[in-house]
Amino acid sequence: MRIAVAQWPVVAPVSMDDYAARLRRETETVAGQGAQLAVLPEYLSLELAGMFADAVRTDFAASLAQLQPLYADWQELFATLAQASGLHLLAGSFLLRQPNGRYRNRSELFAPDGRRWFQDKLTLTGFERAAGCLEPGDQLQVFDTALGRIAVNVCYDCEFPLYLRRQYEAGARLLLVPSCTDTPAGATRVRVGCRARALENQIYVAQSVTAGTAAWSPALDTNTGNAAVYAPSDRGLPDDGIIASAAAGTVWTCADIDTEALVRLRSEGQVANAADWDAQLRPAVAAAVVR
Repeated sequence: MRIAVAQWPVVAPVSMDDYAARLRRETETVAGQGAQLAVLPEYLSLELAGMFADAVRTDFAASLAQLQPLYADWQELFATLAQASGLHLLAGSFLLRQPNGRYRNRSELFAPDGRRWFQDKLTLTGFERAAGCLEPGDQLQVFDTALGRIAVNVCYDCEFPLYLRRQYEAGARLLLVPSCTDTPAGATRVRVGCRARALENQIYVAQSVTAGTAAWSPALDTNTGNAAVYAPSDRGLPDDGIIASAAAGTVWTCADIDTEALVRLRSEGQVANAADWDAQLRPAVAAAVVR
């Protein structure tokens, strides 16, 4: 499978048509390079707030409220792009209003055949908690796609091992991580989380990031990190566990992954992290003894 991960330069579109035209060009580009799956970053929908007046787009809660009428068009856009390009397309995330008036950070995967799935962010960052208008999701999901079973951890969620472990136990063998980090420290935490999840579960992890600056947005103001595809470091795979990593200024990075390599790894690898997971749960080590 060929995966394309975006290192997406944030811009302020002048209209929904402008936003759609850019995404159409970019998805056509990676589809033309043979990609079957494309991953876009967390908060991608917030680019649309760049169309709003300064008083709205500089106010996080106000921008979320004004984005809601665009949700149906946003979904239709990505469904159309997936069908036209033949890509399974992870559309970053949209902060969607819930019946209680709060918002969930929802990442949606669109398939060329019209199917779609979503995963809500399960743990809020300090910025998201401080905003006072967001709430965490309450369910883990695994997407049963034509490309295999796929899981999503939205940014910060990849720093918590039990989320992906439960998805792995449900059959996920590829993790997609749409992310948005503003500091080098934040980018490092998400990168380390991605690599640790690949190691523990012996699966591939594909991370997309936002890039550049957007002074008009409280959420997209500064962006750091590198889009990358990771693997467990073992026989037949890169020693450093990095399949591909985006260079500065690059929008897309493509990587070819071999799911059969993971099957072989679980029976012939130097270590068996995925199979040995339960060993850390045995009663003898349920608690540490202080001596």
